[in-house]
Amino acid sequence: MTTLLTLVLCYAALIGALYAMQESLLFYPEKLPRDYRFNIPGAVEVKIPVDGAELSALHLRLPNPRGLVFFLHGNAGSLRLWFSNSEFYRRANYDLFMIDYRGFGKSTGSIESEAQLEADVRKAWDFVAPGYAGGKIIIYGRSVGTGLAVRLAGEVDASLLVLVSPYTSVLDLTRRYYPFVPGLLLKYPLRSDLLLPRIRMPVLLIHGTRDEVIPYSHSVALKALAPGAELVPIEGAHHNDIHEFPAYLDLLADRLQRL
Repeated sequence: MTTLLTLVLCYAALIGALYAMQESLLFYPEKLPRDYRFNIPGAVEVKIPVDGAELSALHLRLPNPRGLVFFLHGNAGSLRLWFSNSEFYRRANYDLFMIDYRGFGKSTGSIESEAQLEADVRKAWDFVAPGYAGGKIIIYGRSVGTGLAVRLAGEVDASLLVLVSPYTSVLDLTRRYYPFVPGLLLKYPLRSDLLLPRIRMPVLLIHGTRDEVIPYSHSVALKALAPGAELVPIEGAHHNDIHEFPAYLDLLADRLQRL
């Protein structure tokens, strides 16, 4: 009985620690000094006030753009790394708008809940989207940003939803990596599997077939839930190098030009 009690107490302590550490297990921000300068031609740094904090964002503005790509990046790094693909969007003639989540880059505050993250994304959308009213706007999510992109796409009008390396839910990923953790304790379930079937705009799923972080099977499952979505596998691509594959770049460029 003593051994069993000890095991129960140890399990409870482990679960409690994991609950308290969820943000550090899910998000890996790179912090930048407040005076850091991005120095990207054509890109303007803007600040977006949110509840109790301020988001740092970059806005690539071209003379006569075809539209806007509203980009929600992954769970690590900062705009310093993620905005390095601006030349691709310049060639495609699309403005690019990208935020750093709380605690990332030069954004202040810290991530505390899924609802807070979603509210911040909506504030950023409301900040920039009115300037492109009536035009082409693409909501683009990468990795952890795909769940936020799906949520936003269910609330606003846009021309296309692009999900690169998406997951059915963080709940499913947790079951894969931490099968002993009760799902009810998860603060960031990010249930794309429940939300995507309700999306009415065109949806493009892009996934590397050798993704070792979020298996390609997640996109297959999402496609089954939303049969109208287009799923394109990028053969041989992993989670962190998919953007380097010509097949990915050609596909995205083609879809942007078709709009």
